[in-house]
Order: sequence, then structure tokens, then C-alpha cells
Amino acid sequence: MTISADTSKKFNIDTVENAAKTPDAELPWAELGLKEDEFGKVNEILRRRPTAAELAMYSVMWSEHCSYKSSKVHLRQFGDKVTDQMKEHLLVGIGENAGVVDIGDGWAVTFKVESHNHPSFVEPYQGAATGVGGIVRDIISMGARPVAVMDPLRFGAIDHPDTARLVHGIVSGIGGYGNSLGLPNIGGEVVFDSVYQGNPLVNALAVGVLRHEDIRLANASGVGNKVVLFGARTGGDGIGGASVLASESFDDAKPSKRPAVQVGDPFAEKVLIECCLELFKAAVVEGIQDLGAAGISCATSELASNGDGGMHVELTKVLLRDPSLTPGEILMSESQERMMAVVKPENVEAFEAILNKWDVEFSWLGEVTDTGRLIIDWDGETIVDVDPRTVAHEGPVYERPYQRPSWQDSVQADEFTGSVQDAGRPASSAELAAAVVELISSPNLCSKEWVTKQYDRYVQGNTALAMPDDAGVIRVDEETGLGVALSTDANGRYSYLNPYDGARAALAEAYRNVATSGAKPLAVTDCLNFGSPEDPEVMWQFAESVRGLSDACQELGVPVTGGNVSLYNQTGGVAIHPTPVVGVLGVFDDVARRTASGWKEDGQAIYLLGTTAAELNGSEWANLRGHLGGQPPKVDLGLERQLGEILVNASRDGMIDAAHDLSEGGLAAALVESSLRYGVGARVALEELLERDGIDLFTALFSESHGRAVVAVPRSEEVRFKDMCTARGFAHLRIGVVDAAGGQLEINGVDPLSLDALREANESVLPKYFD
Repeated sequence: MTISADTSKKFNIDTVENAAKTPDAELPWAELGLKEDEFGKVNEILRRRPTAAELAMYSVMWSEHCSYKSSKVHLRQFGDKVTDQMKEHLLVGIGENAGVVDIGDGWAVTFKVESHNHPSFVEPYQGAATGVGGIVRDIISMGARPVAVMDPLRFGAIDHPDTARLVHGIVSGIGGYGNSLGLPNIGGEVVFDSVYQGNPLVNALAVGVLRHEDIRLANASGVGNKVVLFGARTGGDGIGGASVLASESFDDAKPSKRPAVQVGDPFAEKVLIECCLELFKAAVVEGIQDLGAAGISCATSELASNGDGGMHVELTKVLLRDPSLTPGEILMSESQERMMAVVKPENVEAFEAILNKWDVEFSWLGEVTDTGRLIIDWDGETIVDVDPRTVAHEGPVYERPYQRPSWQDSVQADEFTGSVQDAGRPASSAELAAAVVELISSPNLCSKEWVTKQYDRYVQGNTALAMPDDAGVIRVDEETGLGVALSTDANGRYSYLNPYDGARAALAEAYRNVATSGAKPLAVTDCLNFGSPEDPEVMWQFAESVRGLSDACQELGVPVTGGNVSLYNQTGGVAIHPTPVVGVLGVFDDVARRTASGWKEDGQAIYLLGTTAAELNGSEWANLRGHLGGQPPKVDLGLERQLGEILVNASRDGMIDAAHDLSEGGLAAALVESSLRYGVGARVALEELLERDGIDLFTALFSESHGRAVVAVPRSEEVRFKDMCTARGFAHLRIGVVDAAGGQLEINGVDPLSLDALREANESVLPKYFD
């Protein structure tokens, strides 16, 4: 027999009636994360002081993490700049739990990326694990079956004493939760940079599939419909996670925030997935809202706000793991694996039968009303009486002051070429060979297999491509082969040098990665990771990044369907580099035509698409030399779109068997990675490239110019491929041939590079630090 809150315990319940009688009672608004003027605004809205429970709700729902109060004025650009053409495949856009796009044949895909940065620093395993669980529940609530996850990760310096703690905990948390759910982890990023030392970035992406008619939106409509909470019981974990932990900077002087980190149970979530899908299939729910950040406060206020009436809830009916929790703690708890649903009275019996079948606990909390108010009682006494829109959607909106950093001009003037760090640039064949080995054995370009082997990439049997390929590819329809590709990218160094162009570059790279796999880019999700919005220079970086990304989406014709903003990623006044992580989703007619990133067939021609300029600012090579300055590589989105069309058409028509984008590490990294993918070498000659583009061999190998890719073309398709590129006026050059017998990568002017030696250098780095 289950029991809910212990109403025999007297918490000195602060009722609405008591609040009206005691206007001068002191409340801990500052401790809960509210500013003084925000607390004043709550009093103004209610025309009295808030109760303790109301204060808990407003504090968590008006937090930066939940309300987007500092970013909202800038994020509007994503909607304002959407054209009718961009809406063609958009079924559900910004504002819902996740965006949904049409991929054809009656199929739709929902996908979204979010952050779990602050919890993952405090408690790495649970912080990362519950990040996966939270984003998966967003996908479930749209009516979709989750089919894959991805995780873009950023850590501090690889040799810092604390990095191993974070890497081990975060990677284990992601693998432990995702593997237990039976979801393949098909890609992401692993970046090391000292700027993330006190603020690792743990971003989680999930994708789900559904039929058009199965799309569900969360709202509480229909007077008399019942409100039910189901899944795990509510405990004390995660209390204040959104308001206290994720909405302010870390400070060494403050106590540990470990209690604010949620604790996850992936096996409970697996059952919840199947249970929710059966509820949707049986059509016994009007809508489902996941309980993530802000817990019951969020679920009740958002459901009521999105509906056409109000809601009345009895809080003592909530099933608890800890009966000592106060009403405010119950409202703020972020315990995992919980969902809230709205059910018509005639469907209550069918709902309960499905929940009992899956052995999922539930409690009927209340019903939808026509009052336009969210009323929450505790043992019959009213402790919350609010307009739900004031909690969920009408919180404060700040136009934070922002200004270009005083140091920006001097940083941009500090070019890598000709700098002290550029002295002694490799020139001889031996020096260039050593430089290639140094590059591919660096923390950011070394093999990430130590991480990815801890994830199950092929569970469910629908993974067509995964790390280390440029994009993850998932089959959606087994009969037709219809599927999707996904890639996430960001470059904090580029964004530090120029936030506008850095955001555009992130989109360009993710778009290019999806295209190299053979998928047509269709839509975007983003996770915008920045420092404190209270710093005008950080706010300028944010504003420029949003402007750059929204402009770039418009130029490429791909809409942002949703995402997340993570602010206050700084410690002791030192912010991370601006890091707008961009995820791009593309569609395949048939995933059997996908293109891997490495070559296999002896004698195939290797072509370089695009042109190369002397663009080393912000590059991995400059990073290895301790330099960060100048303008980042230029972004030409018109060329990126052309390149994408060539790659997609060539893949679909069988003109290429391998494709790899050029980004971090430039051509050198792409040639090594393409050779190591299947252990097949190549012979490369770049003399014609050097003459055409007016560059030296070092620049050809290490420049990070955008809009480029290398492809392997079968001999029988070479004429057709060249004709296509020529007809489109796109720069292309035959630079080599696949050599399956040599066991090495040969580049004219560079000492031969043994594949065995390259693999050892590339794969030994992470085990050295973390085994």
C-alpha cells in the first residue's frame, strides 16, 4: 500500500490566507535565487506576499535556466528570421518540449540538445546520466520513440588533476544511463581546453521518431479532465537545481551544491518510455509533460498556462520517497523519471490498467478547471493561488547591457602568422611529418575511442554510421531505408576571436558533416553555452553569437527547431569561451547510400573540394603553439551550400565512396583520419594545389579554411564527378590515390607516415591519461 505526504507532520504550512494576514513575514527569496526587484514583482502580481510554496515556484520558474530572462530578447531572432521556405518541413517549432520535422512518407523526427553543465561538475556521474534522461523524456513527451543520443563534451586541460575525475564520471554516467535505456550513442564531441576547467560542458542530444498523426503537445485543456503524476516517487534530490545550481556561477567560497544534483534510474526510465508510448497509442491521454528542471512547479504551471483554463491540485497526494519533504521542496524537487498527464474521466480506468501493466506508480492529483488559476492545496488548505502564465511564461525579461570587450581589437590584431609562436614553422619533410604526428596525437584530434567504446553505438540495429564518422546515421523505416543523419559542432576558440563568425562556423561545420554522410541538411537545434549574463562583455558575445547563428540559418535555409541556453558557465569571474553548440539534422531517402569518412578501395581517386587560404588563426596548430588571436577562418555559406549539394548528389548517385569534411586540423587531420578509418593508406601530391591557391605545403596541410572536403571517387565515376563539379563552378582538384597495399600515408614533401605508427600515436593519448 502506498502513502503520500505525511499530513500528520506539521510544517507550519504557509497558506494563502496566512500570507494575506502576515504581509511583513520574512521570506528567503535571495537564498532561492530571486533578485530583490523580482521578489517585488511577485508581490505586485499577487497583490500580497507569496506563500512559501508560491515563492518556491516563482523562484525556480523565473530562474535563468527556466525563464530565459536574459536571452529571450535575442532568441526571438530565430523566429523572426524564419522564411516560408524554411517552414516547409517544420511540424513543431520553438516553444514545445522539442522540435519536430517532416522527413517524408508520413514519418517525422523530433530532436533537441540541452545542457547539464553545472550538475556534472558537482557530481559528474549523476549529472551526466540525468542529462541524458532529461532530454530523452522531452522526446517521449512529443509522442515519439527515442532512437539515439549524442553528447558534445568539453573538459579542462587533459593533464589537470581534476580532469580525470570529471572525464571518468561524466563518460560513465552517459554510458551507464544511455546503454541501460538501449539507445545507441551515435556521435558528439570531446574537447579539452583549460577554459573549461571549472565549468565542463555536458550537452546531451536525443532524437526520436514518430508518425505525423502521433505528434502530441503538452497542455491542460478540458474542464474536468484529471491530472495525474506517474513514474518514480518524489524525493529530496535536485531541489533547487534549476534556480540555485544552474542559474549562477560557481564560487569557491560557497558550500557544496551536491544536494541540488538529481539521481537517475535508467531502468525506471526504460519502463516509462514503453508505458508512455502505450498510453499514446491507446489514446487515453490528452497530453504528457515530463518533469525535469523545476519539477512539479514547471509541469503544473506550463500545462495550465498552455491550456484554456486552470488547474486544481492536492499536493499531499504526491507519492514521496521522503515523507519529511515540505510543500515547497515537493514543488521544487527535480527527482527523475517522472511524468504528468491530463486524462479524460472516461479514460481513467484504461489509463490505470496500462500503468498497472507496466508496474508504474501513479497518483491522481487534481483536475483541469475553468478558473484560469493554478490552485494547489495542502491537505485541503490552499498554498498556491496564481495565474499560471505569470509563473511559466510571463516572468521578467531583461535587456541586459552589452558591449564589445575592451580586449577584442587587440586579440583580433594578433595574427598567428608572423607571431612569436609561429617562429620555426616546420618546413623540411621530416619536420612536416613530425608536425602531422604531433597534430593527430594532440588531445583534441586524437582518437576518442576510449570514450566511444564505453557507449553502445549499434544497439537496436538501426545505426548506419556512428563515431568516428563525420555524422551519426539512423535508419527510421526498415522497409524503405528512410533515415536521418545528425552532427553537433562548435569551436570555442573561433567564437572567442569573433562570436558572430564563430557561430556561423559551428553551423557550417555541422551542416558540412551531415552532407558528407550523404544526407540533405534539414533543421537545427542549438545549445548556447556562455558565461554570466551580468557581464556586459559576455552578453555581447552571446548577442553576436545569436545574431550570427540566426543569420546563418536563414542563409542556409535551415530553421532552428528548439534548443537550450546555459549561462553562468564561469568560476571566480573567469568565463568559458563562448561555445554555441549547433546540431544539424539531415534526411536520407535510403541510408544504404550513406557515405563513410574513410576510404577502402585501392586505386580510387582522392579529390579535394574547395580552396585553401592561409587561415591558421584559432586553429589546432596555433592552439598547440599556445596562440589564440587574429580573425578566425572566413565563412562563405553560399559555398557551403554548394559543397553540400555536391556531396549529397554525389553520394546518392554513387559517385563517391568516402567523404570527410575539413575542419579542425585541416587537410592533414582529414587525410590521416580517412586513412585510419579502415586502415587503408593513400599517396598524395599537393603541388598543383600549392600553385593554384598560392600557398606553401605547411599551410596546405594545417590551414582550417572552411567549405572543403576530401572524397574518394571510383575510377568509373571520375569523369562524371568532375563534370558535376565543373558544371557547378566549384573548385575541385585530384590530389591523390587510395593505396591499399602500402600501409602508409605518403604526401609529397613529407616523410612517409606509417599507418601503424599513426594509429599508435592517435589512439594512445586518452588511455595514457585516463586508464
